[in-house]
Amino acid sequence: MRLVIQRVSEASVTIEGQIKSAIGTGLLILVGIEDADTAEDIEWLCNKVVNLRIFPDENEVMNCSVLDAKGGLLVVSQFTLHASTKKGNRPSYIKASKPDFAIPMYEAFVKKLEVCAGIPVGTGEFGADMKVRLLNDGPVTIIIDSKNKE
Repeated sequence: MRLVIQRVSEASVTIEGQIKSAIGTGLLILVGIEDADTAEDIEWLCNKVVNLRIFPDENEVMNCSVLDAKGGLLVVSQFTLHASTKKGNRPSYIKASKPDFAIPMYEAFVKKLEVCAGIPVGTGEFGADMKVRLLNDGPVTIIIDSKNKE
């Protein structure tokens, strides 16, 4: 499972002209799922996300988590995170899971994140044409891959 985490001042997802979810200060999390992903990946990632110290403390040092900052969470599925650009100029998405596997994993990720954070998590809609708007704060953007724990 691959995440792109962006610290935002605000973010929203619009589908067919209607805002589906929106947050103020918090994290916009783009999620890419592959067939090798498991419940253990979800557990590890959710704990990592809610405890990631990327919000400023009183001294403007990145020392606080989204929980400390009382921020929101917005999760958007994005199969293109598993794009391979090794050959040619047209990305291959062969590593990205098909909906029959990816949708339950995405839903499990959102549910586990809600448990870990203790707050409702905003979402996009799996497979929809979404317009994602964000104001990246910092900018702070972190990439985490559960198969490459760095």
